[in-house]
Amino acid sequence: MNKNNLKPAIVFEEFAKINEIPRPSKREEKMIAYLQNWGESHGLDTKTDETGNVIIRKLATKGMENRKTVVLQSHMDMVCDKLVDVEFDFDKDPIRTYVDGEWLTAEGTTLGADDGIGCAIELAILASDDVKHGPIECVFTRDEETGLTGAEGMKAGFMTGDYLINLDSEDEGEIFVSCAGGRNTSAKFTFERKDASAGSFFIKGTLKGLVGGHSGDDINKKRANAIKVLARFLFQEMKRYEGIEVCQFHSGKLHNAIPRDGFFVIAVPNDLKENIRADWNIFASEVEEEFHVTDTQMEFGMESTDAEKIIEPAVAKRFVLALQAVDNGIYAICQDLALGGMVETSSNIASVHTSETTIDILSSQRSNVMSNLDNMCATIQAVFELAGAEAVSSDGYPAWKMRADSKLQEIVVASYKKLFGHEPVVRGIHAGLECGLFSERYPQLDMVSFGPTLRFVHTPDERLHIPTVQMVWDHLLDVLANIPEK
Repeated sequence: MNKNNLKPAIVFEEFAKINEIPRPSKREEKMIAYLQNWGESHGLDTKTDETGNVIIRKLATKGMENRKTVVLQSHMDMVCDKLVDVEFDFDKDPIRTYVDGEWLTAEGTTLGADDGIGCAIELAILASDDVKHGPIECVFTRDEETGLTGAEGMKAGFMTGDYLINLDSEDEGEIFVSCAGGRNTSAKFTFERKDASAGSFFIKGTLKGLVGGHSGDDINKKRANAIKVLARFLFQEMKRYEGIEVCQFHSGKLHNAIPRDGFFVIAVPNDLKENIRADWNIFASEVEEEFHVTDTQMEFGMESTDAEKIIEPAVAKRFVLALQAVDNGIYAICQDLALGGMVETSSNIASVHTSETTIDILSSQRSNVMSNLDNMCATIQAVFELAGAEAVSSDGYPAWKMRADSKLQEIVVASYKKLFGHEPVVRGIHAGLECGLFSERYPQLDMVSFGPTLRFVHTPDERLHIPTVQMVWDHLLDVLANIPEK
C-alpha cells in the first residue's frame, strides 16, 4: 500500500498536514493558529475561546437546513513519546510516517492519530462540497491528554448542537456510549542526600522494550509496568541483603501511559556485586516468562556506574516498600452485565523520578463509579502516607453515563448495520473521554463516540489501521445524511 494512495484521500491529506504541526499537550498554540486560519481561509465561521478550543461552523447543504445540528468533536493535542535512542523534538519536528502493510505508523515516535485522525476527518468534512449534511459544528479541544483542560474550560454556549459525535475512539465497529472518570494521585518523599557506605560498588539496572500502552484502554491486557518491575527487584534484594542503598530511580513520562522503560542506580557492598548480578539474571528470566505473551521484547541491562550520593536510607526503604505494596492494574470489574465485563476501577503507577532532595511519584486512577474512584484514590494515598510521603489527589474529571433513550445511538447503530451487514458493538470504555465533562455542561446533548482502529496508542508503536478510516468515513457520512429534523 502506497502512502500517496491512502483512502479517503481527503482525510489522509488533512492528517499529513496536521502531522507537520507541533502539538504537544499544553503547547498547542501552533495547532490553534492553524485551525483558526484554516476555517477563515475556507470562509467558515471560526472562533477560538479563551481556553484555546476552536469551533468551525458550516451551514447545511441544500435541502438539509431544517435538520438538527451535529457537533463533531476531536482533541488537537497528542501524546509525545519516543524511543530512547531516537533524536526528535516534538516542539519543532514533523511526525515522520510510513506504511507498514495495512497500518500507518511513525518512525520511532507516537503517530498522533490519537486524535489527529479525528481532527482530519472533521476538516475533510468541512472542506468537502459533496457531503450531504445539516448544520455542523466542528470542535477541536486542547489539552485532552494531560487533564482535559480544554473541555473543562469550555463555557456553556460555545457549542449549540443537539447531537455530538466524539471521534476519539480506537476500535472500528464499536460505538461507545459511556466512559470512566479519572483522577491523578501524586506522592512526594523528601530526603537529604548522604555519602554511600565506604567500599560501595555502584550498579545501574535498566529495563526497556516493554509494550506499555494507554493506562485506561490497555490496563486489562496484563502488560508489564516498568516501575513495578524495577521496584520489585529492589524490594527482593533489600529483603535478601543488608547494605543496599538507593541513589536514583527513574521511570515513566505520562500520567495516562503504562511505563515502558526505566532504570535505578544502587550502591551495594563490594562483596555483594556478583550476587546482585546473578539475582538480576534470574529475576529477568522469571519476569520474561511471566509476560511472555504481552511483552516479548523486554531488555534487562546491568552495568557498573560512577559513584554518587545516596537517598537517605530510611526514606529509600519506605519508598521501595510503598512501590511494592501500591495497587496497580484492575481493582474492580463492572457489575452491570450490559457493560460486558468492562473494567470499572483501576490504577496505574505512571512515573517515578528522583531529584537531589525528592522522589516524585505520579499515578492515575479511573472508574465509571465515582464513589469507587474516590476509594481507589484514597487507597493509593494511604499506601504512600503510611510510607511517610505527602500524597494528594487531583479533582479529575467525571464519568460519562450511558443514556438509555439516545436517539443518536439508534441512528448510528442502524446506519452501521445497513452499511456493513452486522450490528456494531455498543459499549462503554474504561478510558476517559471529554463527553463526561460535556454531559455536565450540556446535559441536553445526545452523544456517542466512534473512530477508526488504533493500536498501541501513547507509545512509539502507535499505529492506525488504514482500511478502517474509509469505513468510519462512510459511516459518518451516512449518519449525517440521516439526522432527523428539528
